[in-house]
Amino acid sequence: MPRRTRLLRLFLTSALPAALLAGPAVPETLIGTGVNSYGLPGAVEMPTAEAFEDGTLSATVGISDYDRRNTIAFQIMPRVTAALRYSRVEGLDQRRGYIWDRSFDLRYQALDESGWRPAVAIGLQDFLGTGVYSGEYVVATKTLNPRLRVSAGLAWGRLAGEYRQADYTDEGGKPNVDDWFTGSAKPFASVTWQATDKLRLAAEYSNDNYGLEVTQGAEEPGSKFNLSATYRFGEYYEVGVYTIGGDSFGAQFNIALNANKPAYPSGLEPAPAPVRPRPAPSADPEGWSGAWSADPTAQPAIQKALGDALAKEGQILESMALSANRAEVRIRNGRYLQQAEALGRTARLMTRALPPSVETFVITSVETGIPVSSTVLRRSDIERLENRPVGEIAQVATVTNADPRPAGLVRTPGLFPRFQWAIRPYLTTSLFDPDDPLRYEVGGRASLRYEPLPGLVLSGSIRQRAFGSIEQDGPSGLTPDEYLALDTDIGPFGVPRVRSDGRMYSGNDSPVITDLTLAWYAHPSEAIYTRVEAGLLERAFGGASAEVLWKPADSRLALGAEISRVRKRDFEDMFGFRDYETTTGFVSAYYDFGGGYLGQIDAGKYLAGDVGATVTVSREFANGWKVGAYASKTDLSAEEFGEGSFDKGITISVPLSWATGQPTTDRIGGTIRSLSRDGGTRLRSDGRLYDNVRQSHSGKIYEGWGKFWR
Repeated sequence: MPRRTRLLRLFLTSALPAALLAGPAVPETLIGTGVNSYGLPGAVEMPTAEAFEDGTLSATVGISDYDRRNTIAFQIMPRVTAALRYSRVEGLDQRRGYIWDRSFDLRYQALDESGWRPAVAIGLQDFLGTGVYSGEYVVATKTLNPRLRVSAGLAWGRLAGEYRQADYTDEGGKPNVDDWFTGSAKPFASVTWQATDKLRLAAEYSNDNYGLEVTQGAEEPGSKFNLSATYRFGEYYEVGVYTIGGDSFGAQFNIALNANKPAYPSGLEPAPAPVRPRPAPSADPEGWSGAWSADPTAQPAIQKALGDALAKEGQILESMALSANRAEVRIRNGRYLQQAEALGRTARLMTRALPPSVETFVITSVETGIPVSSTVLRRSDIERLENRPVGEIAQVATVTNADPRPAGLVRTPGLFPRFQWAIRPYLTTSLFDPDDPLRYEVGGRASLRYEPLPGLVLSGSIRQRAFGSIEQDGPSGLTPDEYLALDTDIGPFGVPRVRSDGRMYSGNDSPVITDLTLAWYAHPSEAIYTRVEAGLLERAFGGASAEVLWKPADSRLALGAEISRVRKRDFEDMFGFRDYETTTGFVSAYYDFGGGYLGQIDAGKYLAGDVGATVTVSREFANGWKVGAYASKTDLSAEEFGEGSFDKGITISVPLSWATGQPTTDRIGGTIRSLSRDGGTRLRSDGRLYDNVRQSHSGKIYEGWGKFWR
């Protein structure tokens, strides 16, 4: 027996039982949650029953003698962790010599550690994929002292050394339910020691013999014992090295961000102007009497002064209605991520600009030119509660539907027409291609926005590529010239190519108009919103689209419908079109479950003519982070859809203010999908009504109400 193996076994058979004799109390732990080579809580390769902090988004990149693994994991809720993995496995494809495999994991924290009781987790590994890593486990973890933690469990499938011989050449992407918890169950165990505040060491016993890789020519692990050392630097980063069986080696890098822990928790925005208490009636009898309201010059002067003050706060005062005891202001928030912060700052400025007789404040939030909600406050409450807990002002505020056509509303002079433009760099990435899993393009983007009237928006953007590895390419291994020579947009099995030829729109050295539309947003009744849009709707399609949304300001439920007539755009001609055209439409239901959890169902006809539904579940944090997952199933068979069997993916949206501390509504993020196929795809649009409208409705406002006095 090799000396290193004997020493490791001695450690596991002596230190572990000795540690188990420690008292039942769980001391304040110094051990951070370890991340294994699969990008989930674990030791070296095997899982543990540790859990990430709620809201943690983790990314892990690792390479070993056997494979390369890239994993994104998210702690969806305190007990549920999900992961998407993209791995290069050597030797399985005769043409390339390897495959790039997509796999999904899901684990549930059944028990938390308490007293003598260990933490217990149940996991499904690669439960939605080709099955290269398919396996299941039940694991228990116990903290023995502040620096020592042990785990033990039972595993099935890959983790028990039984590769299930899934056919990696099939379409994949479907749950392999029949395989779950089948075959021989085999034990595993691990010990984690926090040697220093930065250095964590782990040893484990594993039954994964890498049989799949060994049959493809890889060397079999020398033993069933694995070791790792992980070093933490900074607050978010870890780098580690490990050995599998003592003679195969690997390294990994991990970054973990927590949506609940912004870099600047309080933000770096300047302090707002304080509330100005009203003078005593004897000190300003005319102001208290309301006689000032008869002066025709009073409102224009007040509106200009308030508008100028709001502009310094990043708000636009679009219009105002003013009487002796009531004032309504309609504002467009251009700076603050939480609408509640914009409301609080507006309310303060109103106390400074309005005569003392005005007791009722109505602050109406405006999005894309349409009023979406009105927050009603008493001035005396604002004065009384400025230095009280924020919950008290929330209790006396009322959020209602905005009146579409109130009497006495005066538009701010000179506000329309409005013209905005910007020039910024852009970065586009293409992920998960079997031949080149990461491609990119960098260039400049010019955008414009012209609003001749409230709700009427002409907008567009043009891009100029500078450099990158994304080049024009045809689908199914065809060159661009070969694909153009086919002169058809219909793919195999008669399915129109609406996304699978997306690379034909890439790699242009000349300027490209990505979108150019004229849109009309309207609010015909208190709970009804509409959008009509025409032009070059996105990079691949142009046409016309209409949408209607029912969403009362205080309702968790919203219902909508959308219909579009579109035609496929030319690959290179800015204003040219191809032959394929279609009508696509959906009915949608949205529900806010509270606590930041949102659900959405869209059912209808997709771009390729297939009919089905998309289910989306997402979680939005009070600081603006939003992470979600979706799946679309249509009447296309798995064979017609192609690899992946049905459309699915993950969406991530992170506000820049979370990282910089500076107030801004800008975000970064996008959709991560394993494949771009033609089935289950919709038009890409940033102007859909629900996400714009709900930002200023009661549920979203109250979730961010802690920012009202910020």
